[in-house]
Amino acid sequence: MISAWTDQWLRVAADRFGTPAFVYFTDLIAERIDQIDAAFGGRFALSFAVKSNPNPALLAWLRGRIDHLDISSIGEMRLAMQAGWDAARMSFTGPGKRAFEIEEAVRAGIGNLVVESLREARLADAVARGEGRVQPIVVRIAPASVPKGFGDQMAGRPSAFGIDIEDAEPALAEMLALPGLRLTGLHIYSGTQCLKPEPIVENYRGFLTIFRDLCGRFDLTPETLIFGSGLGVPYHDQDVPLDLGAVAAGIIPELDAFRGETRFGDAVPMLELGRYLVAEAGYFLTRVISIKESRGSRIAICDGGMNNHLPASGHFGMVIRRNYSMHKLGGGEPVGKVDIVGPLCTSIDRLASGIELPEIAEGDIIAVHNSGAYGLTASPIHFISHAPPVELLVSGNAISDISRDLNALPPPADAADAARRRA
Repeated sequence: MISAWTDQWLRVAADRFGTPAFVYFTDLIAERIDQIDAAFGGRFALSFAVKSNPNPALLAWLRGRIDHLDISSIGEMRLAMQAGWDAARMSFTGPGKRAFEIEEAVRAGIGNLVVESLREARLADAVARGEGRVQPIVVRIAPASVPKGFGDQMAGRPSAFGIDIEDAEPALAEMLALPGLRLTGLHIYSGTQCLKPEPIVENYRGFLTIFRDLCGRFDLTPETLIFGSGLGVPYHDQDVPLDLGAVAAGIIPELDAFRGETRFGDAVPMLELGRYLVAEAGYFLTRVISIKESRGSRIAICDGGMNNHLPASGHFGMVIRRNYSMHKLGGGEPVGKVDIVGPLCTSIDRLASGIELPEIAEGDIIAVHNSGAYGLTASPIHFISHAPPVELLVSGNAISDISRDLNALPPPADAADAARRRA
């Protein structure tokens, strides 16, 4: 159920700034942070996955409210630093880090380089030694299995992510021998978008087993242990929201016992999450510009579609297309089914098929829910060259335009870096 307060601000956003638009509510993000801290009793530090929403104004707002950022490219590191974050409070994940990215990250003082292959470890070692420093690294491990119930899996099958658990022993042995690196912890992110507590708890238990086994084999006393959260959000009307309390109740006793072991007493368990933190705090607004009746179907053609919000069109990992939850600003009771499409010259530009909504007319605004994560950042904004949507931030009783130039990233630190990037 959408509150009157939320709908009022969405109306202000559309009237004052136009559509299409993404609107993010900081009060809702703050509530979610508090919910996570309360559920786990502060046992986890929080790391925000920047790839889910890299808007610099949002990153600036998060500074001081969460502990760390997880970046997946050097561009995200530059955006975060532009937003006031210290590179020392970032981890850098991703299976395809290029040499110039590792160089720039090490020079910037990246807190933890998340190493996903021996290639990356060898590159980082050479860079760190060349700079006369020792680079902290966290090694990403890919488990042999992932519990059923996750919307996407990054382990349990052939995967580009991390070092397969069966190859971990020789890989860790080589990394520990590299003089330019200091292994500070382990990282596992094996599944995402799960709405059932039981698989999440089982997944975390598996993480603890792997952490305990590998640290024991190599006599490691880790500083950081990163848990890929896997916490899902209810994108569709039929989805049942995740019971976070059940997740916490299921894992806290084992986490406490784990932390009670001498080796892990000073380790910081870190929960890496993106969509669970910000998805439900965002809405995508698109305006109906035309109504068409076609062969028994009612079609609302809107000014923003898959070019702005690819995931809502079902083309972002969805096997069976399902409508995102959405509503018409101003409310009303559903009167019939309507197809919601965007302005693009392609048949796949469809935000909803046969969705039940109130009577829709030209000029009405449709609000697509759960759009705070993997919305604009995951979309083909240059396809067919429409102007990009605006991004807006509602914080307290104020709304501001936080749109950025999507064609530009903050520049490298120096001209030499730029030359390496072009090479």
